[in-house]
Amino acid sequence: MGTNNHRDRRPLAVLVSSTFAFTICFAIWMMFAVLGIPIKTQLGLNETEFGLLVATPVLTGSLIRVPLGIWTDRHGGRIVFFLLMLASVLPIWMIGYATEFWHFLVCGLFVGLAGGSFSVGTPYVARWFKQERRGFAMGVFGAGNSGSALTKFVAPAIIAAWGWQALPHAYAALMLGTALLFWFCSYSDPAHKAPTGVTFAQQMKVLKDPRVWRYCQYYSVVFGGYVALALWMTKYYVGEYGFDLKLAALLAACFSLPGGVLRALGGWISDKYGAYKVTWWVMWVCWVCFFILSYPQTSMTIQTVEGSMGLDIGLGPILFTALLFVVGVAMAIGKASVFKFISDDFTDNIGAVSGVVGLAGGLGGFILPIMFGAVVDLTGIRSSSFMLLYGTVCVSLVWMHFSFKPGRQDTPAAQAAPLKRAA
Repeated sequence: MGTNNHRDRRPLAVLVSSTFAFTICFAIWMMFAVLGIPIKTQLGLNETEFGLLVATPVLTGSLIRVPLGIWTDRHGGRIVFFLLMLASVLPIWMIGYATEFWHFLVCGLFVGLAGGSFSVGTPYVARWFKQERRGFAMGVFGAGNSGSALTKFVAPAIIAAWGWQALPHAYAALMLGTALLFWFCSYSDPAHKAPTGVTFAQQMKVLKDPRVWRYCQYYSVVFGGYVALALWMTKYYVGEYGFDLKLAALLAACFSLPGGVLRALGGWISDKYGAYKVTWWVMWVCWVCFFILSYPQTSMTIQTVEGSMGLDIGLGPILFTALLFVVGVAMAIGKASVFKFISDDFTDNIGAVSGVVGLAGGLGGFILPIMFGAVVDLTGIRSSSFMLLYGTVCVSLVWMHFSFKPGRQDTPAAQAAPLKRAA
């Protein structure tokens, strides 16, 4: 009886320890969202250089996701997750000694390893739960995205008290402690590993499936867009509304926090209503919000019968933050619904597929901040970042429209055949 009770507790222990570890990894992965602002001032960076600085960790965390997902299938999530966290401790610490722009870029590449933890934890957690509960379990784990908000709460206080160099040192110690805590609180199950005879080429055959590329597009919007905005919004508030670092980070957390925490809700909703319906409505909500957020601060002079009349159009900080909050909620739900697609369609190859889709989402999070900075440098319009996101959502809506037949019942059983004919 004791053994059975012990086994019954293992899935919950794995879920809790993995979610906590992922939260810390994500907080560290996103630390340049706050840390980059004093560095930008110190080095005199332009907008494009700032975008490159904050996006560099995202590049490594994205590129490594595919091999990490495959290694998780082969060797088990517990050992891969633990070693990944240990490998990132020293690079995080070294950021405190960087003095040149290229120093930060090199350190950022290695710090980005922490972002690959998503492709380890997702299949690791999913295999501990039955099919009908996987959407919720992966959603709870994915709520570790709220680490982005954690950085916005903690980092400004540390920087204000001890200087920006103290932040990477504090985060390195936190990562080391988290790795040890995860190891002693998690479990492994040999039955969760892929068969030893499965080759890399066999695992990567999923790239021939058009469904994988559709999910990559969706995820590049809901996750890539989330990462990009989480990195960009603190600076946006500072530049657009003139707020100080603490207030700007706090308001940016109004987007980051729901964008992470509510992913569990997205998993539950996707289990109940189906991945297609949920993803479709998420895209429409983002489309409307990005359209409004795209409009720049505008002053016009209108000629009336009584003479000239001035008209100012623009979003104040309250309405802007409210719209960002709605986008954060939608993206949280969308991130979970995309992975519900994966768990339904690729049950035996979750690690490899989640790695590929996670790579696409991460690359979106890497490319978009650089594009944000480049467009601002070219046009001088800060809201141009939302114009870019509006365009990506349009692509996803068009693709979904032509890939799925409207009105079809969206259940795993009903999806199997139609999805193969789509696209």
